[in-house]
Amino acid sequence: MNYNISKRQLLTLIVSCAIFACSAPKQEESADTEEVVAEEAPAPITLSKVSGSPEYADASLAMVSPGDSPLDTGAVSFNFTVENYELGAQTGDAGSKGLANSGKGQHIHLIVDNGPYSAHYESQFNKNLEEGNHVLLAFLSRSYHESVKNPNAFVVKQVTVGNPAETAEVDFEAPHMFYSRPKGAYSGDDTKNLLLDFYLLNVNLSADGYKVRATINGEEFMIDEWAPHQIEGLPLGEVTVKLELIDAEGNNVPGPFNTVERTVTLTE
Repeated sequence: MNYNISKRQLLTLIVSCAIFACSAPKQEESADTEEVVAEEAPAPITLSKVSGSPEYADASLAMVSPGDSPLDTGAVSFNFTVENYELGAQTGDAGSKGLANSGKGQHIHLIVDNGPYSAHYESQFNKNLEEGNHVLLAFLSRSYHESVKNPNAFVVKQVTVGNPAETAEVDFEAPHMFYSRPKGAYSGDDTKNLLLDFYLLNVNLSADGYKVRATINGEEFMIDEWAPHQIEGLPLGEVTVKLELIDAEGNNVPGPFNTVERTVTLTE
């Protein structure tokens, strides 16, 4: 067999191999060289004090009715006397506060047995009460739902409705905490800053005394001053807020309302 080839044939073979090598499909890059894009960490949840709200130090709230128990079940007539405070008006700094604000203005928060409050923009209204023994707390609220925390701006009262099988007396000399905000559903810009607010009776908070432990989506915060706070960095969806009144040793303070947990919803 003759293996001799001419220089011309050799040149043709080299050119053909070069063309084939250039036109061969490239292999996919190894998985080891692929770019890895790290997921962005969620923003931390923060809790900070809200300051600068109008104080309304001279505002007062008094309950005219309902009167003495027992009350009839169903629609109960409420009547309040409000002084040095305008229901239905917008609080002066509402536009710059960055908090969810009621277009109906300033109002009364009425809380029954530490359930979610109902907002009332007039001093007279009706509210349905079921048979039983109930604790009523009413306080003045700014248009962005921050409570007015002066000694004359609230009313607390126990009433009996109907003829319940058992009676219960609440010690109004003991420490009590009532939950107010956040509440319900938030959307759009209102999800950026949520007001955290509660109402205290017969207790002062301090760094070395009573505190409120707030657990928000599993993250714990200690509050040692009775002041409104704002929550930032919350994800959309369901948000769980738990408030506990605790003593200087970190123990839960006994009471029917001193531990409460609520769920609110945030949407786009």
